[in-house]
Amino acid sequence: MAIEVFAPAKINLTLHVTGQRDDGYHLLDSLVVFADIGDTVRVVPADRLSLDIDGPEAGGLDAEPDNLVLRAARLLAPDRGAAITLTKRLPVASGIGGGSADAAASLRALAQLWDLPVPSTEQALALGADLPVCLSSTPLRMRGIGERLDPVPPLPAMEIMLINPRAQVSTPGIFKALAQKDNPPMAQTLPRWRDLPDFVAWLETQRNDLATPAIAQQPVIADVLTVLRDGGALFAGMSGSGATCFGLFPSGQQAEVRMRVPDWWCARGRVL
Repeated sequence: MAIEVFAPAKINLTLHVTGQRDDGYHLLDSLVVFADIGDTVRVVPADRLSLDIDGPEAGGLDAEPDNLVLRAARLLAPDRGAAITLTKRLPVASGIGGGSADAAASLRALAQLWDLPVPSTEQALALGADLPVCLSSTPLRMRGIGERLDPVPPLPAMEIMLINPRAQVSTPGIFKALAQKDNPPMAQTLPRWRDLPDFVAWLETQRNDLATPAIAQQPVIADVLTVLRDGGALFAGMSGSGATCFGLFPSGQQAEVRMRVPDWWCARGRVL
């Protein structure tokens, strides 16, 4: 029996850094959505646990013991076996939750294969702050260090374009460079958006507090945002700590994005 689970890209449409705990973890307030762009995890029964990685972005990832997919499998059942195949389409370490999405998909697939419950939020957090929200893979408001997840008002239909300029960013370095750690959160109650223009108007009033230090580390991120805006995006922003940026488009609109560098990674889809 083979079980296949899709691992959608996670996009932080907003990312407000609202504080820092004594243990060093940063507190966030983020509107998180997912796209029909992502990786795939396939699991089949086996006597021992193994991981193979294929796909166009497989070159950036090793199937080493501390790979997040294998760590997720051991968290779920340390003594069980399965042959896991990860088809990697999302760039590695690019701010769109690829590793966390893969681990979450692995947990869902293996829980079905082994007839086990999916880990709780507290257990999933041991693998990373994005694991709980990626286990849901639905639009949510994520707060705290990732453990507080709340539903959001219905989002309008929209398409999304993701571009990564193949620039490496240091997430710890970006957080360290953040000038202020106690920024205002989003409003306590999010509005009920009438349509996509109304939603975009609201997004224009929000922030990604990591964008400024990320652009200082990799100025090409600003070029990507310009390309998306020039290509007709109603809104363009950076996801997570970068370097992937996103542009939002009305459903059915043809983007006219012209790449400045041929080897930039780009994908077009819809927000789930």
